[in-house]
Amino acid sequence: MKTPSHLLEKMKNSGFLAASRFVFSYWRQLPFVMGFLVFTKALMVGCDVLLPYFAGRLVDAVAIDVGSSGPSEAQSSAAIWALVGVLTMEASFYTLRFFQDRVWVWLAPEVMSRIVNDVFRRVQRFSTDWHANNFAGATVRKITRGKWAYDGYADSMFFGLIPTVLIVIGMSVMFYVQWAVMGLMLFFFIVGLILVNVLLVTKYIAPANIRFNKNDTKLGAILADSITCNSVVKAFGAEAREEATVADQTEKWRATALRSWNRQVNSGTIHSGILVLMFGSLLGLALVLWSRGLTTPGQLAQVVASYFIINGYLRHIGMHMREMQKAVNEMEDAIDFMHRPMDMPDKQNAITFKPVAGAISFEEVTFHYKKALAPLYQDFSLDIRPGEKVALVGHSGSGKSTLVKLVQRLYDVEAGRIVIDGQDISEVTQSSLRANIALVPQEPILFHRTLRENIAYGYPEATDAEIMEAAKRAHAHEFIKDLEAGYDTLVGERGIKLSGGERQRVALARAFLADCPILILDEATSSLDSHTESYIQESITALMEGRTTIVIAHRLSTIRAVDRILVFDKGRIIEEGTHDELMARPGSHYASLVAVQMLESKVPEITQDLAS
Repeated sequence: MKTPSHLLEKMKNSGFLAASRFVFSYWRQLPFVMGFLVFTKALMVGCDVLLPYFAGRLVDAVAIDVGSSGPSEAQSSAAIWALVGVLTMEASFYTLRFFQDRVWVWLAPEVMSRIVNDVFRRVQRFSTDWHANNFAGATVRKITRGKWAYDGYADSMFFGLIPTVLIVIGMSVMFYVQWAVMGLMLFFFIVGLILVNVLLVTKYIAPANIRFNKNDTKLGAILADSITCNSVVKAFGAEAREEATVADQTEKWRATALRSWNRQVNSGTIHSGILVLMFGSLLGLALVLWSRGLTTPGQLAQVVASYFIINGYLRHIGMHMREMQKAVNEMEDAIDFMHRPMDMPDKQNAITFKPVAGAISFEEVTFHYKKALAPLYQDFSLDIRPGEKVALVGHSGSGKSTLVKLVQRLYDVEAGRIVIDGQDISEVTQSSLRANIALVPQEPILFHRTLRENIAYGYPEATDAEIMEAAKRAHAHEFIKDLEAGYDTLVGERGIKLSGGERQRVALARAFLADCPILILDEATSSLDSHTESYIQESITALMEGRTTIVIAHRLSTIRAVDRILVFDKGRIIEEGTHDELMARPGSHYASLVAVQMLESKVPEITQDLAS
């Protein structure tokens, strides 16, 4: 036989206790509000417990034969006081509910907003690897679903489970005082009903809910992925293929939704059957007691009235428990986000990074990616002087981009350390470190916000004049001034409404305005045509002045003016020097890279000559 402790363990395994701790952690932040709500709820239940008692006394008062002379003064007084009791209980109940609902309506969005803020704050700080391996659409769905899951859980707990427990205790005590056997019968019937519902919810409904939630998340992820990449879909005329993919996942969602909701209907039917059995048993026992002269007509009416009040609470207890379990399942992802260990947390006593001149040192650094069999860097050392302009070249996978990611502390090293301006970057807060590094990536990503907001992202306090000046230096002002909304133009998701070159210039303007001591250029002119590149290169040169600059070079023609070129191969620097020095060196790996690129640049011309 399954004991209550076994059922409790079932609920624990299903995440019920974890969800309860999660919700209660927010309720504890508002003790006075929750205290008021619990107090008013207890008073409301007390009104419902006493209402049948006064109703029974009213029946007793009017059921006595009054004769031709009318009711006696005692009968009239008893009836009036019983009526006053009934009306007082009703009026008190609705007055308390008004104030309770007002407070509850304030509490729900307050807690829901705190949950979204807390979970988002946590997810924002997950590692680069985590974000690369998780659908953005699915993550958003999990956060918003967790917010609404709280609403479902809280309503079911506060308006379903808590008052039901209170009414069970109150009614059982009141019945036990008058008829011990009926009080015990009522108590065990209700406890049995609750335990049956716990079993149905945890063992029968929860597994179906979990499968449904997984398919719901996947459907959201597929929709977000396809809509985000709509330009690619159109480019390949693949609308029908994407529609088939979504339709296939929608069918899986429909099947799991049907299974989950059918199980809820079945559970409700069992619940209703037990309620009917309880009513028949209580009323039958009351009639037996009445036939033996052990109850008055008023007490019999009290039993009937009490059942209907209890039924009002218990009729939906199964639904509340099902909704609560559904909410628990939907809250699990948000709870997992909050409890998931951080891959790269700031140290407990991390200090704020204080930039000086931009000196960067790699001191015997060892690093490898999680899925790699061997380290990419092994005892790697490098010094970059303050204000030095360094270019990184080499084949794909040689370690160029990794060096930049390590400087930004997007990954932690396994051995050795990275020092900037005498500060070990593992000892400072990540946000303060990255706030002092300006990055212009090869493929800039913009927010679906205005051009003004995107340019000022690294320096939100910038004035309109400063934003416009940065745009002019990046040669972005030329196209912005021709837009109907100018700097207030929304750029679309990830900047899709702009061309690649326009996005690149906005990213450059953002770097100009951020004015950081360290600058990283990941082939910052790759999306520009030759004409635009020629005059924007002057602005980049000006931006690099006085800043420690790391240039990841794919087109080697863009790095002739740097102070030092580092040639990477398999995580090692195999050559370093200026462009002229490396080109003049016999057997230079750098020279061979330049020769290959020159040959590749000639291929289109040769192809065109052959075609003509």
